[in-house]
Amino acid sequence: MNKTAFQHGKAGRMRIHVLPSKRFKTFAVALYAGIPLAEETVTATALTPFVLRRGTASHPETRQFRERLEQMYGAGFGFDVYKRGNYQIVQFRMDTINDSFVKSQESLLESSFAFLGEVVTRPALQGGQFRSSYVQAEKENVRKKMDAIVNDKIRYASERCIEEMCRNEPYRLHPLGQRGDLDGITPESLYSSYRDWLSQAGMDLYVVGDTSLAEVEELVNKYFDLNPDAAEVMYVQEKSTRTVDEVRTVVEKMEVSQGKLNMGLRTSIRYADEQYAAALVYNGILGGYPHSKLFMNVREKESLAYYASSRYDGHKGIATIQSGIEIQNYEKALEIIKKQLEEMRAGNITDLEMSQTKAMIRNLLLEIDDSAFEMIAYDFNRQFSGKDRSRAELLKQVETIRIEDVQAAAETFELDTIYFLKGQKEE
Repeated sequence: MNKTAFQHGKAGRMRIHVLPSKRFKTFAVALYAGIPLAEETVTATALTPFVLRRGTASHPETRQFRERLEQMYGAGFGFDVYKRGNYQIVQFRMDTINDSFVKSQESLLESSFAFLGEVVTRPALQGGQFRSSYVQAEKENVRKKMDAIVNDKIRYASERCIEEMCRNEPYRLHPLGQRGDLDGITPESLYSSYRDWLSQAGMDLYVVGDTSLAEVEELVNKYFDLNPDAAEVMYVQEKSTRTVDEVRTVVEKMEVSQGKLNMGLRTSIRYADEQYAAALVYNGILGGYPHSKLFMNVREKESLAYYASSRYDGHKGIATIQSGIEIQNYEKALEIIKKQLEEMRAGNITDLEMSQTKAMIRNLLLEIDDSAFEMIAYDFNRQFSGKDRSRAELLKQVETIRIEDVQAAAETFELDTIYFLKGQKEE
């Protein structure tokens, strides 16, 4: 693990991270561009990559755009929009075959940079703004994705719990934005928002493959039309942790046959903290894996839940519990889930729970080496958080965690919000 490490450089305001490697038959390229989550910009920022993927200045028609990828031996292109801490991140990805495996008349790595640079900095325009047909079509596409979340009640309950817990914080916002904002977005306003995003976003570009930092820096300077004199944008981490004065309960009614009981907890432990490894083990024992307390006690022993699990977000300092229950079992399920939280705080953890959880975390960390994009994602966590912790270091920390360390971490997790989604006719 970590026999090789990313080399770090810059091209203008863009941070560049390159892992020279002959292990993979492809070049993995990823660009992260993040701005603070804000109600005024979240929807337009989310819509932007959907429009950018429709066409570029030299390939303005979507058909031409896709044909260009095919000409590059079927290069893969995609994007994600998500939130990390109090930032909204747009991530573009390209996966291009290494030139040495094909008889290409062009450098496929250079072609990838020419393509991605144009996608991000030279999009297809009409009259100095985005094409209205593209904007309208992608607004509808985003609207359908928002509707799909509402229709998926597990996802909906998870999002609503976070929305309620963080109701006075930027983190309440969904990375896809707000449905009510879509109608007011015009090609002109979206292009203006895009220009602001392009000039204000923190940018990190990654490459894994048979290349060098010097080559990538040269390609960025050549193909990304960014202001070379603009200042580098750094990510600023939230320092304080909100205290819990009282646990808040929110009950919502919809047309559902199965109840969704979700709970939100706050912790002072963040990704950059020394206790991070202990928090990972805490979450794993509580509800991260099939051997966890939530799964075994709420689902298996008591048969109260169709699913029961937990997630820990070290960038925000929160954990969430998700469970699907029969609506009439709300009180009993809530009681048993709370009991598991108390068991963790009391240090009632078995050696088997510790060893199984460490094994699961170990496997996940080792599997990162099998995927170039997973290696990229791990390093971006380091860049985003400002904590330079290698996977080998994290694994060593996890292996040395003791039950009392997990107990100490558990004492920092405070229940903040209980969210229950139940049927319309239930009283």
